[in-house]
Amino acid sequence: MLQVGIVGLPNVGKSTLFKTLTKKQVDCSNFPFCTIEPNIGVVEVPDFRLHELTGVSISQKTIPTAIEFVDIAGLVKGAHKGEGLGNKFLTNIREVDMIVHVVRAFEDSNVHHVEGSVDPKRDIETIETELAMADLTATEKRLDTVRGKMKSGKTKELELEESVIARIFEVLSQGKMANTVVLNEDELKIAKSLNLLTLKPILYVMNVSENSTLSSIASLSSISLSIKLESEIVEMPENEQAVFLKELGLEQSGLDRLITKCYELLNLITFFTSGEKESRAWTITRGTKAPQAAGTIHTDFEKAFIRAEVIFWKDFVDLGEAGAREAGKLRVEGKDYVMQDGDTCHFRVGV
Repeated sequence: MLQVGIVGLPNVGKSTLFKTLTKKQVDCSNFPFCTIEPNIGVVEVPDFRLHELTGVSISQKTIPTAIEFVDIAGLVKGAHKGEGLGNKFLTNIREVDMIVHVVRAFEDSNVHHVEGSVDPKRDIETIETELAMADLTATEKRLDTVRGKMKSGKTKELELEESVIARIFEVLSQGKMANTVVLNEDELKIAKSLNLLTLKPILYVMNVSENSTLSSIASLSSISLSIKLESEIVEMPENEQAVFLKELGLEQSGLDRLITKCYELLNLITFFTSGEKESRAWTITRGTKAPQAAGTIHTDFEKAFIRAEVIFWKDFVDLGEAGAREAGKLRVEGKDYVMQDGDTCHFRVGV
């Protein structure tokens, strides 16, 4: 299951965000081999399409796709040197698939700021510098290793690897993020092998006051939300939540926007299976072909794949499975079919 690490300075609202998210936690019994630790929450990815499919199929169970959120203790200046137990927490971040960086953008004299004042731009730079410095050490070691190998004999592969790592090292040494280096597809494969913190997708969450109209920071992948307000919303009964959001002119809560945005930044899409037993959402990377999608349901299905019977979710909901088949809305797709977001599938596999 994909993991999202929540990071930021102390007292910016990280833990409140995590606690609020985990109130939306899904039933972990639906996800095998999933051991939940106190600082990990498995949260449903909101998707109205799944519930519509459940209604049409009169499914006994509805199983959403999900993301793990990991609450990582507050980083401080000097974390890459071990300040504030920084090394341990930087290790935890290295294991996640993407980062949610919570940035304080609210004024409250009752909540201490470690730097003494609220300055989102400065705080972002503090955290990014710590991540870059942590990556710098790992990159320097790899660069030394590659250059050592080149002394025994240069190859095109080693020269390309040295070139990519050297460019990344140069940027990191300036306290900048590795994701600012422009890389082609082959170079990116080399960069990803370094498992750098600053190459992971990052979503900036601007934690604003309840009555703020602060917009997202320009040029950054970011959203603005009041974590305090979101924590109050999740305490309401579900029917009251919908009414409250409608009064605010919103289609979904800030939390749901956050979860959906994480899903998008990870380049993920959803396909569905739907029947009387269950309707279920499945997560795959954009560009995944049908046999590999079948393999997410059961590993044996990929090798035994014969074909996929595909109905777009809207056609399934509007016409029902039988009606969609009769109307010619069911497509039979082979091994080269690239899955599309919203596909509702039956996979035919051999014994």
